[in-house]
Amino acid sequence: MTERKPPGLSFESWVDRQIREAEQRGDFAHLPGAGKPLPNLNAPYDELWWIKQKMAQEGSAAILHPTLALRKEIEDVLAKAARAPYERRVRELLEPVNEKIAANLRTPPPGPPLGRPLIDIDEAMAQWRQAHDKDTGDDTGDSEKGRAGRDSEDGGRPRRRRLRIPRLRRHG
Repeated sequence: MTERKPPGLSFESWVDRQIREAEQRGDFAHLPGAGKPLPNLNAPYDELWWIKQKMAQEGSAAILHPTLALRKEIEDVLAKAARAPYERRVRELLEPVNEKIAANLRTPPPGPPLGRPLIDIDEAMAQWRQAHDKDTGDDTGDSEKGRAGRDSEDGGRPRRRRLRIPRLRRHG
């Protein structure tokens, strides 16, 4: 523990005396990193370097705020849904995320807002069908599985069951 500066002694000379006495005691000998170059000396300056360093030391670099993690999850699921092999899988991917979005909209956690409405599953399905039709070169929108379920009353299109998901309304 350091001692108080004696009255009448200039601050600079008091600090110099503290350093000289610590050197004489050997307090500066065998410090970790002695004789080694400073890490990241040639790296560009980052104002948040100390926060990033602390997070890396504590192993918490991968921890995100719940809202930011949900935003990332939404992006990942939408990308995965676009590559889904069949329509049911698209719904299986999007419905759980919509439940999480609805929960976030009902009771938002402190911090940044989600900034995303519920995913319109019908719109996502329409986009998936359009992309799938282009990929297969089939301009009717029918897949091999859907051909067996054609109905002559609706122009040969397969019947599609629609799930109705209630939409939340924001009051404000």
